[in-house]
Amino acid sequence: MKGARSLASDCFLVAIGYHGKNFHGSQIQPNVRTVQGVLIDALKEIGWWSKGCLWIFSRTDAGVSVRMNLIRLELPDSVISSINESAVIRALNDRLPDDIVAWGAKKTSSITSSRPVISRKYFYRCQSIKNWPKNVDLDLLIKGCQLFVGTHNFTNLCRLEDGKDPVRKVTNCEPWLDDNQKPIGISVTAESFLWNQVRRMASAITGIVSGDYDLDYVYEALKNPHIPVDMGMGTSRGLILWEINHVSLGGLGMGSTPDTGIFSIPPQSIRGHKTWMSLSDLEMSTMINSEWIKEIGLS
Repeated sequence: MKGARSLASDCFLVAIGYHGKNFHGSQIQPNVRTVQGVLIDALKEIGWWSKGCLWIFSRTDAGVSVRMNLIRLELPDSVISSINESAVIRALNDRLPDDIVAWGAKKTSSITSSRPVISRKYFYRCQSIKNWPKNVDLDLLIKGCQLFVGTHNFTNLCRLEDGKDPVRKVTNCEPWLDDNQKPIGISVTAESFLWNQVRRMASAITGIVSGDYDLDYVYEALKNPHIPVDMGMGTSRGLILWEINHVSLGGLGMGSTPDTGIFSIPPQSIRGHKTWMSLSDLEMSTMINSEWIKEIGLS
């Protein structure tokens, strides 16, 4: 066909990060700024864009910050054969705005890259939820996290889309401790998640440690998904997609832990907490930016 470009049998997997507060989510939408839209603009400027060449592995909502998401770039053979991983990162970052960055890449076969990810890991800063206690019972927090480990029907802890299987297997859920070993939230790992699942888990766990719910109440909500229960949902501003483990990446981006040395303690008053959230946004952004600089090797 005239004008068609032959795509290569290899592709690039590219690790990207972005500040979610500046985007209306990751997926393309009309008349609003999205991660996919910004990436498409950059690819067009480079001359690499063609329909279907870009795939984003994890969908994120507006406000959700990302240390590591993953994109697949299917490029013409003439391009694939002439560039390496460093060139891909440089080309993208030269065209991307400063609130989104490409910080890692791997050339791999298109067949291997299409395999499902091994796991996704999120951190949620529960301090962003108003009723997170100043002094958290760590043992109770651990017990609350353990409720979610294993295979469960998460109908009561997600926004379930039509046709989606509500059953997910959570391989790890544990307290997120700051540099002083103080509980500030949770980390959750699974192969895949449902829409708003982590934010609703964070709200339920906050309810446990604040005394709003007991362990049995949350347990019953998991075990009886046919009985509607609403335990609220944490703000998107507390959520970070931290890492994605894929067979083709060879461990790229794995094993890093959040540096919370700059994190402050939220005020207990409602008005004070509302004002503090802007500081929390800045702290989260700074932490993620430091991670990108470290991964790119600019530090």
